Amino acid sequence: MDELTIKDIAKKCGVGISTVSRAINNHPDISPETRQMVMDVIKETGFIPNNSARNLKRTDAKCIAVLIKGITNPFFSSAIQIFETQVQKKKYAMVIQHVDAYENELDVALQLVKEKRLRGIIFLGGAYQHDPEQIAKLKVPFVFCTIGTVQDTGKKVYSNISVDDRVESRKMIDYLLDLGHKRIAIITEGTEAESVGHLRLEGYKDALKARGIEIDENLIYEVKDREDPYSMQNGYALTKKLLASGVDFTAVFAIADFIAVGVCRALHEAGKRIPQDVSVAGYDGLAIGEFCIPQLTTIRQPMEAMAEKTAQLLLDVIAGKCKHEYISFPAELVERESTGKPRNQE
Repeated sequence: MDELTIKDIAKKCGVGISTVSRAINNHPDISPETRQMVMDVIKETGFIPNNSARNLKRTDAKCIAVLIKGITNPFFSSAIQIFETQVQKKKYAMVIQHVDAYENELDVALQLVKEKRLRGIIFLGGAYQHDPEQIAKLKVPFVFCTIGTVQDTGKKVYSNISVDDRVESRKMIDYLLDLGHKRIAIITEGTEAESVGHLRLEGYKDALKARGIEIDENLIYEVKDREDPYSMQNGYALTKKLLASGVDFTAVFAIADFIAVGVCRALHEAGKRIPQDVSVAGYDGLAIGEFCIPQLTTIRQPMEAMAEKTAQLLLDVIAGKCKHEYISFPAELVERESTGKPRNQE
């Protein structure tokens, strides 16, 4: 099916093209009833208004967009700086677009392509699975960065740069199990999200199953905050709930370092010593982990290396120098002060 145009919308509505344009742009010279009718048809058909003409002079033809899901996450800060440096070296402009936690980033990208003359897109964070039909609609080269591993289907129409979050999460749980912990709580993103949070939860389960340890749903706490799931506040609030539940646990694995910081605060307020009473482990390798008291044990992702490769790969694909790739980087388990043997193992 050919892409809908403003002319098609006008025909469906029984009005002129200029009327549709006024409705889209919220022009005062149109009745509220007519505008509502036009907008209803646009919504029903899934038509995306093309604002390229309006933006032609304002937008550089050589423009790379970076769509960030989790813009408040400091984990992405160094990546954004690297993208900007690499993009500017090739004389491209860079547009940064925030994507809400549970918003479909491909919907945002398709709208952005309509509005700006993009040459490429970097998705920083987000879901690891997408509708193939939506992906096919995106006609510019793009790279997913830090969304987790994706299945190799043979024909690659985009690139993916990540660590294997499921494997790396299992590595952390194996480490805690080796210390003697069997009652390990996890604070994770909601399971309905097809994100790295879900992959890290699966890694947690994989490690327990491999040791013959039954998974206790009372030790799994899911963040319900749809605005900013990877926050210190959520780690704090869910740990308070965990403590109030009375369930027995000797360690907490937080799927992000920021969440882990909130975990530590809640444990401290409850009079729990870390790691003497409860061990705490995080994921990402943020600098804040080095300055916590105690310092945070974590999985460190090679963010700078992944960002460098992401920018280089996208620019090379745009230039026709290479084809798309799926690349998985190894992460590192960094053992610090926040983990130790459980009291009964000392």
